[in-house]
Amino acid sequence: MFFVLSGPSGAGKDAVLNRMKEWRFPCYYVVTTTTRSRRAEEKHGIDYHFTSVSEFRDMVQRGEMLEWAEVYGNWYGVPKQQIKQALEEGEDCIARVDVQGAATIKKLLPQAVLVFLESPSVEGYEERLRQRNTESEVGLRARLESVEKEMKSLPLFDYIVMNHQGELDSAVSKVIAIVTAERCRVDRRTVELK
Repeated sequence: MFFVLSGPSGAGKDAVLNRMKEWRFPCYYVVTTTTRSRRAEEKHGIDYHFTSVSEFRDMVQRGEMLEWAEVYGNWYGVPKQQIKQALEEGEDCIARVDVQGAATIKKLLPQAVLVFLESPSVEGYEERLRQRNTESEVGLRARLESVEKEMKSLPLFDYIVMNHQGELDSAVSKVIAIVTAERCRVDRRTVELK
């Protein structure tokens, strides 16, 4: 099965997936490709595949991306081959994407399971984004302004998980419970990617 973890900037998508990996939860974790600069703590091929704009465009033209979008001045895309290979090998996989990307995936792969991660307040998003210390004040404001618009996309999603500040393990446990429940369905949502 293919799981998509989405939500506004600052909801904690990376933190949730990193904790799932720490707990060695069995799933293939899709590594997104991006043109943005690598942050000091990030590793190429683990956190993201970092690439140039021209190489990213070439990948899109070759049909290598399931979905892609420009977000806050950088390009992000979900590599199709990673998902296809994991599914062919009988692994479930999970990808983190923005809300726009989740909507695209829902159209392309309606059997994908979409999980919306949210913070209980706009202040929660702002606090997490400030803690990251990666955004200019203008960039931070742009991300916060998009939260309200992104919240209107909730009907696209199958599940919602609240990620309270300081309660990451609780949010991770809920995402794992969703994956586990979906794995136990009689009529599983099987995704076939061509």
